[in-house]
Amino acid sequence: MRAPLRRTLFIIVVAVLVAGGLAYGFWPQPLPVDLATIERGPIRVTVDGEGQARVRNVYVVSAPLAGRITRVSLKPGDEVEANRTLITSLEETDPAFLDARTRASLEAKQRAAEAAFNLAKAELEQAEAALEFSRNELQRSETLFARGTVTARNLELARLDVQTHETRLATARATQRMRYFEVEMARAALIEPGEGEHFSAAARCCIPVRSPVDGRVLRVLHESETVVQAGEPLIELGDPTDLEVVVDLPSSEAVRIPAGAAVIIEAWGGDHPLSGRVRQIEPSAFTKVSALGIEEQRVNVLIDLNDPPAERRALGHGFRVLARVVVYAAETAMLVPAGALFREGRNWAVFVADDGRARLRQVEIGANDGRLAEISSGLTEGEQVIVYPNDRIAEGVRIAPRG
Repeated sequence: MRAPLRRTLFIIVVAVLVAGGLAYGFWPQPLPVDLATIERGPIRVTVDGEGQARVRNVYVVSAPLAGRITRVSLKPGDEVEANRTLITSLEETDPAFLDARTRASLEAKQRAAEAAFNLAKAELEQAEAALEFSRNELQRSETLFARGTVTARNLELARLDVQTHETRLATARATQRMRYFEVEMARAALIEPGEGEHFSAAARCCIPVRSPVDGRVLRVLHESETVVQAGEPLIELGDPTDLEVVVDLPSSEAVRIPAGAAVIIEAWGGDHPLSGRVRQIEPSAFTKVSALGIEEQRVNVLIDLNDPPAERRALGHGFRVLARVVVYAAETAMLVPAGALFREGRNWAVFVADDGRARLRQVEIGANDGRLAEISSGLTEGEQVIVYPNDRIAEGVRIAPRG
């Protein structure tokens, strides 16, 4: 009887162990979760955008007239003084090359002008001779009138004839001068490049172009000697210590920014952020195509820098910056990680850890900076919530802190 009894006891023990193992294996285990404690702390909601620093007042010096400028010796960063620093000098340009048709036409005009001048010269000589004859006739008339041979009317006619020929002589001289200048104009039109040395140096040089303001050179647009048109930009001037920041933001974000909002300037290259304040939001938007090919309406936001120039000496005109415009800030808000929030219908909800089990609770939130959210109601300080709950977490499920 001992052997069967031992066999029976062994089977019973094995059966009990197997049943216990199966029960343990299928018994619900607590789900490992990440927990976060509700605490009070500061929160700051910002609208972020890339922008650039720029000189507040940029002065573009342009050519006052068309002509040839001398080489600009100034370099970016050089200091300039108002009405004293010479930027460049503007000289007259050489004439353009003439093609065969234009040259033939101008040569014909020159010959016609010379012929007209010769005709005017002949007419002048004729007028001089006629005036000389009329004066002689007047002398004879005066002698005969004194003897009583001619009448007073004949004497007056002789005097009128002298006045008429004097007028004709003056007209002939003016015509000759006009024809002479027409010949000079025709000859000047035939001057080729390099043939204008007969003009005086004083006539060729020059109009000085000086700096209109005190400051520094920002950019030289024309460095070498060249021919420019009237109004063509030559150089940009400004005060690099008087900087502002311009950031283009989506119009839907720009409307959230209050007047005078604080700004944090980061990623500008310095070892600490800079502070600023919104001066103006431009009233007109513009269309900009994003990197994904989507058209967006964006608005320029102008920001004044609060830090003194000595603390941002390395920041210059056109440098890239990252601006964070503060639209909401609180120092002692009750905060919950944004990863703990999810939608339950039309409301926000979280899972609260309550005595080893998950409890669903609806909450109301305020500001959200993408990492933390402000709790308006539904949670109390010190409670723990499940961060990033998966689809296995439900009401009443047993949970355990991960790790």
